[in-house]
Amino acid sequence: MAGLINFEDENEVKEFLDNLGVEYSFQCYREKDPEGCQRLADYLEGVKKNYESTAHVLKHNCETNGHGESCYKLGAYYVTGKGGLTQCLKTAYSCFEHSCKAGGKKSVDACHNVGLLAHDGRAMDSGPDARAAHEYYEKACAGGFAPSCFNLSALYIRGSPGLEKDMSLALKYAMRACELGHVWGCSNASRIYKLGDGTPKDDQKAEELKNRAKELHGQQKEQQLKFGE
Repeated sequence: MAGLINFEDENEVKEFLDNLGVEYSFQCYREKDPEGCQRLADYLEGVKKNYESTAHVLKHNCETNGHGESCYKLGAYYVTGKGGLTQCLKTAYSCFEHSCKAGGKKSVDACHNVGLLAHDGRAMDSGPDARAAHEYYEKACAGGFAPSCFNLSALYIRGSPGLEKDMSLALKYAMRACELGHVWGCSNASRIYKLGDGTPKDDQKAEELKNRAKELHGQQKEQQLKFGE
């Protein structure tokens, strides 16, 4: 592994990558290092394109080591039935929930996914659960995840069993989503101020938020064009 690799030499690159796989396997199974297991999973998925082996490592690292990132990825595999796993949204919910509570760089995304699955009820025996959705959206929103803040706003705009309609809270979360760069958060906040629904009517704020939504929309279109180029 030492020394410079000539990446124009196919055999040298192959040897380098094979050695990486051996190293990560050793870290995971001999040294029992959860980060090593995650590196092994990423290697198997990204380099070897071996999704069944990836799923096996993710399952081991989530269930045995409680590794948050592996639980998040395992949840994503269960959502689609990737890697030979049987598609199961209940199991995906459990994986995302564990990742959310474990912390780490994927915890905020995991909290949002738990919220989504509770919100639409696909992973719940009793159907949609607004309270559970609120709990996990709140965690993700507090972590700066704009779509969760927007979804909290939408929950309070509509109201649902277990969560009463509250336009003042709807505005609070719409504003937070807007601050985080969410176009529809700005649009919702603008409309609430325009109508004076749950807050004093304020045409100036409504116009400012409307302009902010337009600005964000323009930025997104520009980014899409650049990506398309």
